[in-house]
Amino acid sequence: MSLEKLQFVLEETFAANFVSYFRTHVAHVNTVGRNFPADHKLLEKVYEYFQDNIDTLGEKLRTVRAKMPASIMNNLAVSPIADIDVEGDSTDLLRMVLEAVEAMVEQYHSLYEAAEEANYIDISNFAQDQVGILVKHRWMLEATLDA
Repeated sequence: MSLEKLQFVLEETFAANFVSYFRTHVAHVNTVGRNFPADHKLLEKVYEYFQDNIDTLGEKLRTVRAKMPASIMNNLAVSPIADIDVEGDSTDLLRMVLEAVEAMVEQYHSLYEAAEEANYIDISNFAQDQVGILVKHRWMLEATLDA
């Protein structure tokens, strides 16, 4: 049962990462305003992080004998992060990305627990590493929003 749980949480994590990637990339492209250069660059770093993890998470799914979700609709159905319209001013866009980053921190905590339970130490280590990266992104987004 623990392997099935790990497969499910890993699929959820893949889907949440995919939604977070899309949200962040849209925010990156659509941001405007006086702080455009800095906001654009910050959002680029975050979306590139999510983009890089698409392949990594897909491969992690294969290592537990599961498959990458086969459709965007399946990703949206499985993702704990909702698909929303990414619209608004630069502050709104940064807040939407911050919300996704915070949700991903929680998702990686869940993945860590499921991997530990199934004794997949490589995946639990990966999940811990992702929390460290995400909380740094969270800090930078929060610091930007407080400026």
